[in-house]
Amino acid sequence: MAQSSDKNIRKFSSKVVNGMERAPSRAMLHAVGFSDEDFQKPQIGIASTWSMVTPCNMHIDTLADDAARGVDANDGKAVIFNTITISDGISMGTEGMKYSLVSREVIADSIETVVGCQGFDGIVAIGGCDKNMPGCMIAISRLNRPAIFVYGGTILPGCHKDKKLDIVSVFEAVGARANDRIDDAELHAIEEKAIPGAGSCGGMYTANTMASAIEALGMSLPNSSAQAAISEDKRLDCERAGAAVLELLKKDIKPSDIMTREAFENAITVIIALGGSTNAVLHMLAMAHAAGIDIQLDDFTRIGKNVPMLADLKPSGRYQMAELIEIGGIQPLMKELLERGLLHGDCLTVTGKTLAENLADVQPYPEGQDMIRSFDDPIKKDSHLVVLYGNLATQGAVAKITGKEGLLFTGTAKVFDCEEEALQSILDGAIVKGDMIVIRYEGPKGGPGMREMLSPTAAVMGKGLGQDVALITDGRFSGGTHGFVVGHITPEAYVGGALAIIQNGDTITINAENRELKLHVNEHEMARRMDRWQQPAPRYRRGVLAKFARLVSSASQGAVTDNLD
Repeated sequence: MAQSSDKNIRKFSSKVVNGMERAPSRAMLHAVGFSDEDFQKPQIGIASTWSMVTPCNMHIDTLADDAARGVDANDGKAVIFNTITISDGISMGTEGMKYSLVSREVIADSIETVVGCQGFDGIVAIGGCDKNMPGCMIAISRLNRPAIFVYGGTILPGCHKDKKLDIVSVFEAVGARANDRIDDAELHAIEEKAIPGAGSCGGMYTANTMASAIEALGMSLPNSSAQAAISEDKRLDCERAGAAVLELLKKDIKPSDIMTREAFENAITVIIALGGSTNAVLHMLAMAHAAGIDIQLDDFTRIGKNVPMLADLKPSGRYQMAELIEIGGIQPLMKELLERGLLHGDCLTVTGKTLAENLADVQPYPEGQDMIRSFDDPIKKDSHLVVLYGNLATQGAVAKITGKEGLLFTGTAKVFDCEEEALQSILDGAIVKGDMIVIRYEGPKGGPGMREMLSPTAAVMGKGLGQDVALITDGRFSGGTHGFVVGHITPEAYVGGALAIIQNGDTITINAENRELKLHVNEHEMARRMDRWQQPAPRYRRGVLAKFARLVSSASQGAVTDNLD
């Protein structure tokens, strides 16, 4: 990349504020604090996802101020603006959760809109809750201006009776209460203590997964993914990002220079090694689409054959992100992956250096730690993210199989046309050993919005049925979900996928070894049922959910809304 001239580093803002005819623009900007000198500086938009909607984002206003100070101290002019956030943890299990995945698209559209309109020369985007992050990254790719993503940071664990808690602890406690394994007082105590303050959910759930993936992608400064939300390290991370984006401007390093196919492969590798969320599959496909990079479901299978799952982190493991921070975060893991030839070390990053250069001086994890297992003793020798095909998923489905659930499950279908019906059946005790819970019409178009099924899966775990039942759906799963579950089934039921014709009592097999999801019904009977099937009426005909349903692509393509090629 060529070094930019002063004129080039103001490629966009100069069109807004330079010259006599732009006096009205300058007049408006004087009112929000611009000085005459500021009009000669590159303008950096600070995209803040601050909101008091959720603890994941309640502190990001101060982090945005820190990033702005980093810009202003290095001869740039920072302009902070906001975008929305929603809370999965609060809306989970309700109709409101249908807006969750939609918010990713709204966030991307809003950041693109502000930056494009205002003529910012570069971007620092700060995200907390999990849809913020891919939303920010999609916008960054579309705009292709020098940019850095900053993770808002993880929450510290809650504690009750010397046991560490997080939001998933509460969901599972609901199932335990329904099964009379705990009483009301115990449930209330867990509820009160699980979320002690600001930051994203504490396990290797979707937020921490995506933060780690974006760092591995090269779009965050080293260690950004592994810092507590309320910490001096996170404050400095933001200030450094503000300074670093100006260096990217000077060197003319754009997201398209960093977000290459090899960089996406690095991110997928780290997701697998960490045991990350199934949501990462959906979001990485969407981010790659925005970047113009051809990443497919089968790339997760190809990469996953050679990458072991090493991290003993929640939800299936024992530890939280705050504990991983204490032993060095993800950098030592990335260095070991690099040394074993599993990462592309020559990928450029937002430091202006390659990934290998960033990792050169990283020290290994301390002796005796058991949070990140050795390559000789992995939790699973290959990926936990298993892409399945079969007569129920001709275009693919995604399972999270850590090995603790087993690799094969055959069960008897109990079919529900929405999440609420399934949850009530679980809580009422109608789900028993050997059942295959089928939740359909929850896909991107059918929901619409592809809700996460944390409430049903957590209720199953809380009921003590985690080893005895399985659940399949065209919806999604929270990063906090564990158990024998398959989601992202495509084609989804609403568009005539085979999920739509399953009947109570049918036999279904999930085979993680053969990567197959099979309905044990012959082709003639399946065709007969399909001939009789009728598409349900749309659940929404106006508003953002209706718009999303009309535009959205399938989950196997990332559930994007600008898939108009």
